[in-house]
Amino acid sequence: MQIREQLEQVFNTALVAACADGSLALEDIPSAALERPRDEANGDWASTVAMRCAKQAKRNPREIAQILVDHLPSNSMIDSVEVAGPGFINIRLTPATLQAVVRQVRVEKDSFGKGQPKTEAGRINLEYVSANPTGPMHVGHGRWAALGDAMARVMRHAGYDVSEEFYINDHGVQMDVFGNSVSVRYQQLLGRSVEMPEKCYGGSYVADIAQSIIDADGDTWLQVSDEERVAAFRELAYIKMLALMQDTLAGFGVKFDRWFSERTLYVEDAEGETAVSRAYKAMDEKGYLYQKDGATWFRSTEFGDDKDRVLIKENGEYTYFMSDMAYHHDKLMRGFTHLIDIWGADHHGYVKRCEAMLEAWGNPGALEVVLGQLVNLYRDGEAVRMSKRTGEMVTFEELIDEVGVDATRFLMLSRSSDQPIDFDIEVAKKKDASNPVYYVQYAHARICSLLRKAASELDDGIDAESKPLSELADLLVPTDAPLEPLCADAELALMRKMADFEEFIDLAARDRAPFRLTHYAQDLAALFHQFYTECRVIGVEPEVQRARLALADAVRTLLALTLSLLGVSAPEKM
Repeated sequence: MQIREQLEQVFNTALVAACADGSLALEDIPSAALERPRDEANGDWASTVAMRCAKQAKRNPREIAQILVDHLPSNSMIDSVEVAGPGFINIRLTPATLQAVVRQVRVEKDSFGKGQPKTEAGRINLEYVSANPTGPMHVGHGRWAALGDAMARVMRHAGYDVSEEFYINDHGVQMDVFGNSVSVRYQQLLGRSVEMPEKCYGGSYVADIAQSIIDADGDTWLQVSDEERVAAFRELAYIKMLALMQDTLAGFGVKFDRWFSERTLYVEDAEGETAVSRAYKAMDEKGYLYQKDGATWFRSTEFGDDKDRVLIKENGEYTYFMSDMAYHHDKLMRGFTHLIDIWGADHHGYVKRCEAMLEAWGNPGALEVVLGQLVNLYRDGEAVRMSKRTGEMVTFEELIDEVGVDATRFLMLSRSSDQPIDFDIEVAKKKDASNPVYYVQYAHARICSLLRKAASELDDGIDAESKPLSELADLLVPTDAPLEPLCADAELALMRKMADFEEFIDLAARDRAPFRLTHYAQDLAALFHQFYTECRVIGVEPEVQRARLALADAVRTLLALTLSLLGVSAPEKM
């Protein structure tokens, strides 16, 4: 249980006791609901419950606050309590309470802050990236990859049941256009005078695919009809682009539980049904489909959409929305109860109709859409529009190659998804404190170096360079070692931040906001650097050295855990 929750129980007990003995007259006893004071000088936690129940109790808030303080049960967590201002109750924790966090982190290690299974949240399907397999991924896709993967990691740590999915948009006209684009480039490279059609994919990667076909098969594809060539090249190019996406994302540390092909929505099962036909029937049975002007419509306006939506065109073709309907219905049929989709902000107009279809099936609120803003690339403050290598857009793969996975991930996650990111390539490559991921990783590496140095000074023959850090730290300082010396301001500040981790995890998971952990990691690193400056670790009294090494090891563990939840490495040397 988090420290805040334990304190709230103490204050709720005081509220009940004050009402029971007649000190307070409250029909509805409110929750203490503690919060952080704006000014740390006012304590570790504060409660406004006295002000919130003043009207009901018909008492002055300061009087109520004092009554609550007088009714607090004895406990080992609270060092002091004071009534301030119009009725704030400010609470300071005992050093022992904070020191216990150090011990807990060292014992639980990667399991620290792990929540109990949230069965009430059901099975969650998290779909993200989902780029068309018709070209390389752009940097915006990189942001969704970092966001979705970190979101899944954080939610799992908090106790949610999450499955990650990539929706392959491999059905429809764009695939034919892609195949034709490769076919035209193939012919051009072999000397035929063929014009690129108006609708085409014109990037240099199309010519590269065409050249790879020439390298493998020569000019044999000139001997077949245009239709056969386009169909064959569509599949060849599709396979190459999908493999590129999978390789790029795997190299970025993103692994999906399922790659779902849109094409499979149209494949008949043993009963002759498709996912599309099943979704259509399910909606028709609810009574929300109708015919008009030869087309089939969905009554999405009954669920707040601004207009009804076409599912089947007059010519019999399915709309993109019909595929989306079938796909989301298929997710429900697979047993998922909550669907989270990460989309670009340009899809905001699509949200209401998709929410409507889930509500029409009797699943209101089952769809949650996270909209993400764009990534603006810069180099030393100057906007970057094109790749130096190709003269076209900078691809996600190129960005990773130049900047690296860790910096790309950390900076992509540094802001809320509803805010655009200004990504400066040169800042991301810097090896100093101006680069936030370097700053955090350096704190971790610094602690590793500190622990190895401490071990090397022992006289018991420990090989400080070869032993794993966790094992080495336990040899240096057992997890049950006394921590009473940890009472300096810099030490207390560091332990307070460590105690916040569990709540940060809960909030980041609940709000789908892994960016909060980038801020947490930076704050924790900054407090460690401050502690390291103000508190000598090696060469002080033995009991102080052991306690401070334990604190440093706990920070190391927590920094590594926080970075891992962001998908970022925690190097031991830099």
